Amino acid sequence: MPKRGFLNCLGLALVFAAVVAGPVHAESVNVFEVRDVVVDVTAETANAAREQARAEGEKKAFQRLMELLTLRIEHSGLPKLSTEEISTYVSDFSVADEKTSSVRYLARLTFRFKPKEVRGLLIESGFSFAETVSKPVLVLPVFQNAGALILWDDPNPWRDAWAARPKRRSLVPTLLPKGDLADIAAIGADQAMDGDQQRLAVLANRYGASDALVVFGVMRIEAAKARRVLDVYFTRFGRQLKEQTEVISFPQNKDETVPALLARAALELTYVVEDNWKRDNLLRFDRAGMIPVVVAITGLKDWIRVRARLGGVAVLQRTEMVLLSKDLVHLNLHYIGGTNQLALALEQADIKLVQENDQWRLSLAEPITSPRPKPK
Repeated sequence: MPKRGFLNCLGLALVFAAVVAGPVHAESVNVFEVRDVVVDVTAETANAAREQARAEGEKKAFQRLMELLTLRIEHSGLPKLSTEEISTYVSDFSVADEKTSSVRYLARLTFRFKPKEVRGLLIESGFSFAETVSKPVLVLPVFQNAGALILWDDPNPWRDAWAARPKRRSLVPTLLPKGDLADIAAIGADQAMDGDQQRLAVLANRYGASDALVVFGVMRIEAAKARRVLDVYFTRFGRQLKEQTEVISFPQNKDETVPALLARAALELTYVVEDNWKRDNLLRFDRAGMIPVVVAITGLKDWIRVRARLGGVAVLQRTEMVLLSKDLVHLNLHYIGGTNQLALALEQADIKLVQENDQWRLSLAEPITSPRPKPK
């Protein structure tokens, strides 16, 4: 090898090594950060109100984090810790919109928790949990009214119920389309019901979503009990998850109005979608594996982008560089769970994992750059 070429390769290798050894900043949501914890406390003094507010805020934030990571069926049994115990899991916190008087304290707090310690608590307490955040999912509420299918037309009380859901943090951010002329041209109610993959993908891409969730609601009368029943058929369409239609029925409660029934069903289905995702992405510490992968690169910038995205994948325990050349990086990925779960988690970080001729390859998928409405 000519001396100049050898030195160039050596220099590149040293730079790559420095990147691997240095800190990794993931391009992903920090699930251990809980934002917008509103506190409003009155006490004998301003200092007392501030301290009490911080303690109450920590407790609220900790509960939100526990519920975010675990299945809903387990929420009632989550660890009940004292204020002092919760504080040991807090890394730091920040304050916004702070207002004080001689006896009152109001603010919005953000708490960041210690990942390793929180995981240890959940494992020791016997809870399964997930950390992988899904890309946004676009919800299309189709409603059957007098035999006709309604998606964009008004009134659509089913769509209204989904739009009115309370804002909350989730591992599966969901958003609704605007229903403008572009949406109407992209897909109709019948095409959504038929699961037209191409049209669903076009609409999802428009909103920066990876998947589309078609939720078909139909109201019927249960004559024997003189009440209405909402039957909901819902299917998540996307690249990674296998299509599977689920059906849930929501009988009307005594004195429950139709709008209240629809609102209850929309919120309950939101929890169901979240739990389905969590079950597919539970961190299985009893199963561990390693696969060698190859990453094609054109320079240092490519590798930095890959490294940053890998750093945000929850199921990856560590990444080892095995071999480096100008256009290829050979890595060993140490992960928990199975390869399908690894591929799904990588997909959320815009990384594709494919097997070609008995060799695993990683490649960057360009993230969707369309403006995203705020998920709910």
